[in-house]
Amino acid sequence: MDRAAPAAKPAASRMPLLDAVKGLACLLIVGHHLSRYGPLPEGAASLAPGVFDWLSQYGRLAVQVFLVLAGFLAAGSLAPDGTLRIDRPLVRVFQRYGRLVMPYLAALTFSVIVAALVRPWLDDEAVPGPPVMAQLIAHGLLLQDLLGFEALSTGVWYVAIDFQLFVLALAAIGLSEVLQRRWAMRPETSRWLMAGFVLLLVVSSLAVFNRHAELDVTAFYFFGSYGLGMFVFWIGRTTRRSTWGFGVLVLALLGAAALALDWRSRIATAWITALAVAIIQHLDGLKPSAWPAVGEPLVRLGRISYSLFLIHFPVLLLVSAVVSHFMRVTPWIGMTGLLATVALSIGAAFVLYRFVESRPATWRGVLGLFAGLLVCGAVVSLISA
Repeated sequence: MDRAAPAAKPAASRMPLLDAVKGLACLLIVGHHLSRYGPLPEGAASLAPGVFDWLSQYGRLAVQVFLVLAGFLAAGSLAPDGTLRIDRPLVRVFQRYGRLVMPYLAALTFSVIVAALVRPWLDDEAVPGPPVMAQLIAHGLLLQDLLGFEALSTGVWYVAIDFQLFVLALAAIGLSEVLQRRWAMRPETSRWLMAGFVLLLVVSSLAVFNRHAELDVTAFYFFGSYGLGMFVFWIGRTTRRSTWGFGVLVLALLGAAALALDWRSRIATAWITALAVAIIQHLDGLKPSAWPAVGEPLVRLGRISYSLFLIHFPVLLLVSAVVSHFMRVTPWIGMTGLLATVALSIGAAFVLYRFVESRPATWRGVLGLFAGLLVCGAVVSLISA
């Protein structure tokens, strides 16, 4: 399964421009998957070979946009003023887990059911095999990649990585708070210490961990991009122009040094995204008043981007199976099927967002959806045996 996905949004105040960027990035990720999986792109690609080739090769880079924005929003949620504003970190960790996994578990259950339905019709490597109980539990606990299980849907790796990144960021910020209390530091010193811990993680990721592909199941591989987003948020909170300029200079040098050490298009994308957000934020471009009303549809799409990412792959499998089973996949039939997939995925994402993602995370909700995944998986396994 290919690696590209957005992350769930915290319940922060809305920034329409960031939502719009998420909407565009999510469409690129969906396009990336639609250009690679199933029989439909094989037929449709001849109508626009350049577009399909570009999406197949580079659409996945949009995930870096989500990494940067996720770090930006995490900094605003955890430590907007440079100090941890959470009294009970473990509760905050569960809240993050719940917000991520409630729509994720619902979409996974749908994916398991769809895969079972289409398996007799769609002979394609993109269709996941019948799940086993350990595999289902690992997915529910966001441990599937660390434990080496096959993914039940495309991009579920990102949900696990997003959670790891959040916990790692919280640990770095929390450590500075612990040291502040133990050593009776001044708040200003504690903020610099926190920034130093995050900077150490960013540099380690960019210079070491991100250069080893076998580490891409851990947050350390991705923290370079995530941490750049965190720094952008804090840079934007400075009140002195000289401090802002120094922060942007450090950001620019950090990215340039990482790319000089080892050119990586994914890091270049994250670096450019971070610099762009820093400049736009400085120009007050993130305020709701700075976004034109004509862009509202794109903003709405961005708000459901996480649900759209989670649900579009099983929709693609379902449409691919129906179309290829009942008709010959000509170029125009393939293109029509892909456009129908996009439309149906957006509709399904609105439903998932409305009834699952937008609801508060609770133990009852998480456990209920977890149990639903296990039961559906067990039934599918028994039928497929």
